[in-house]
Amino acid sequence: MDILGIETSCDETAAAVVRDGRTVLSNVVYTQIPLHQPYGGVVPEIASRAHVEKISEVVKTALAQYAEAVPGGSVDAVAVTYGPGLSPALIVGLNAAKGLAMSMDVPLIGINHMEAHLHTPFLDAEPGTPPPENCTPALGLAISGGHTCWFDIPEYGVYETIGQTLDDAAGEAFDKASKLLGLGYPGGPKVDRIAKAYFAAAGGGKDLIPFPKGHPREGVSALAGLPAELCVSFSGLKTALLRHVQQNPSLLAPEPGAPVLEYAPGATVTMEVARVVASYQEAIVGAVADRTRRALRRRSYRALVLGGGVSLNSRIRSVLADVARSAHVELLMAKPKYCGDNGAMIAALAYYRRNIVGDAAMRLDVAPSLETGV
Repeated sequence: MDILGIETSCDETAAAVVRDGRTVLSNVVYTQIPLHQPYGGVVPEIASRAHVEKISEVVKTALAQYAEAVPGGSVDAVAVTYGPGLSPALIVGLNAAKGLAMSMDVPLIGINHMEAHLHTPFLDAEPGTPPPENCTPALGLAISGGHTCWFDIPEYGVYETIGQTLDDAAGEAFDKASKLLGLGYPGGPKVDRIAKAYFAAAGGGKDLIPFPKGHPREGVSALAGLPAELCVSFSGLKTALLRHVQQNPSLLAPEPGAPVLEYAPGATVTMEVARVVASYQEAIVGAVADRTRRALRRRSYRALVLGGGVSLNSRIRSVLADVARSAHVELLMAKPKYCGDNGAMIAALAYYRRNIVGDAAMRLDVAPSLETGV
């Protein structure tokens, strides 16, 4: 079954065709990063306007790639993200998908964006990777710019949120630190590269700043009944970073001759900024690893399923690999090109999760705060 997937939940306009939930036949992603860089984050109005301008071109290109890969092939269904995400952005993709489904005379399938991220490890997977329905019970971790959530997955398609961030998601915390330190947007990739270069140059992390790892207290109303030990708050970490910068003005105005570190060809920061960046990242990674380790002790799992844009972070991938190994579970994570938002994950999940189809899907409205499992 060949399904066209459309994704416009945030700042990527994406479309792809996937066969039988696993084989990617085409995949096109238009990123809006240059449009949002001057503002240091995603502006919903700019995102929705860009989606309107690019959606037709992106879908057309994805279908053209599909025609080359499968001469004479035909799409059997159209799948689309209807939540969670930015409402103005979601509307563009949902309306486009409805029109395409009607014009192609095929079913429409509504897809939950977060569930789709948890399916990405099965896209173009290595030989021997079991089908998703054979990997449960599993612990799912969706970690991105908008979400950081842990899910108990007793069987495929059944999700229970057991932990989450109480404020910023990990990706948002990276972006805000990058903006504060003058590193630019998006912050996640730069933080990753700088920290990696610093660890290599400094011979490890012996002199890291002990930033807080965001342990909320039991009884806090924001927990909404979830166990504090499986939740995280990054607000204190951001405050600690701000205070450190205020107390060390040379970070933003280094003295002439301050030691520098090249973290990419032609790109440098001072060694002290690099130390701060590495320390900040290590606090986030440590918090995520700690909650994951605790969650894996709750029951006997077969796998740890990792998805979301921040799962591309090299330190997170490395540390969670160690956590999974210690817990004797298999770590399933996406290939780098499928970590961020993409249409392939939408099309792939639709093959397995056809729970909102046809007339019901045509009546769908966007659900910006859609919960996983709905």
